[in-house]
Amino acid sequence: MTEPEVQPLLEPREGIPPVIEDPAALTAAVQAFARGTGPVAVDAERASGYRYSGRAYLVQLRRAGAGSALIDPVPCRDLTALNDALGDAEIVLHAATQDLPCLAELGFRPRRLFDTELAGRLLGYERVGLGTMVEVVLGLRLEKGHSAADWSTRPLPEAWLRYAALDVEVLIELRDVLYAELEATGKLEWALEEFAAILAAPTAPPRSDPWRRTSGIHRVRTLRGLAVVRELWTLRDEIAQAADLAPGRVLPDSAIVQAALDQPRTTKALTDIAPFTGRSARRHLREWLSAVTRARSMPDVELPQPVGPGDGPPPANRWADRDPVAAKRLAAARAVVAALADEHRMPTENLLQPDAVRRLTWEPPADLSEEAIAVRLRELGAREWQIALTAHPMAKALERLEIKGEV
Repeated sequence: MTEPEVQPLLEPREGIPPVIEDPAALTAAVQAFARGTGPVAVDAERASGYRYSGRAYLVQLRRAGAGSALIDPVPCRDLTALNDALGDAEIVLHAATQDLPCLAELGFRPRRLFDTELAGRLLGYERVGLGTMVEVVLGLRLEKGHSAADWSTRPLPEAWLRYAALDVEVLIELRDVLYAELEATGKLEWALEEFAAILAAPTAPPRSDPWRRTSGIHRVRTLRGLAVVRELWTLRDEIAQAADLAPGRVLPDSAIVQAALDQPRTTKALTDIAPFTGRSARRHLREWLSAVTRARSMPDVELPQPVGPGDGPPPANRWADRDPVAAKRLAAARAVVAALADEHRMPTENLLQPDAVRRLTWEPPADLSEEAIAVRLRELGAREWQIALTAHPMAKALERLEIKGEV
């Protein structure tokens, strides 16, 4: 039996809508979407890898009775009126956690959510990118060639606008099929709980010492070298933010790490590190060298110190040496989660967050009853459906280890 042929989706059914760039056009779109019915498909395009900020540079919407709309959020920076007009309409996003922050900056904060990517994960789809999901579920092929484009470009090319309009063209149809599958498999309430948790999640606090995430920093073995990384990373961040450029476009991480290893004393030595001769980096050679010199002459008491233990358990690969008993608990818990995930056809990380499994087994409650495990999982952020599936078998597995005298 041959599989049905996949049909390419080449044009929006009503054509490419005009880009909304002024208050009058935005007001008309708000009114049209308020009159529409049913869920609202939403997508946002950013300029990741090009710009410093994570702001949206295009917002796409589609709703039955309203058609599609493309909003330029550069001149139309406030979508509060649209948010208010839609009320508690279900907003359909794909990979919602990627777009919700930039939409919130515009005053668009959904009250109800359907995330087609997360629904696909819960249903056991092996690949959950939007293009793949649309192809597998609806038999349509989306053009995905512009996903990594610089969406801060103005004017936006027609091909990009066509791509953007198509991204919401069939999102509601995809949602409808996935909704029915969730219902048929008994997973709908699980999905709704997950969607609500996404909307209720607090804004993540700023990272402590973000410079420590410089790619390749593990190669820097001295405190003085770490100081060079910190000084160069901080300077790069200031330059990138002022110019609204992605930091990697100002100076790549590889250059920061190499400078930390070489600790150059002259401009010539600095430019021997090839990335410092790039167009953006070359403009700031004197500043880069000053940052390295500052780190080289810094008093020892001001040097950054190695990272101490965090508030959670150590990396799992160290458990066998640090705490063999905890390592056995972790192996037992992971086996439970893996078996349940296989039974319910979903990734283990969606059945129960790996961090929750690690924290539970590193410092388990004194009472290994199902009730105590459930309380601890709830404290660790597990949803009720996850607790209902995992607390009992997890408690049994840990109790078996205790009875056998292995813990």
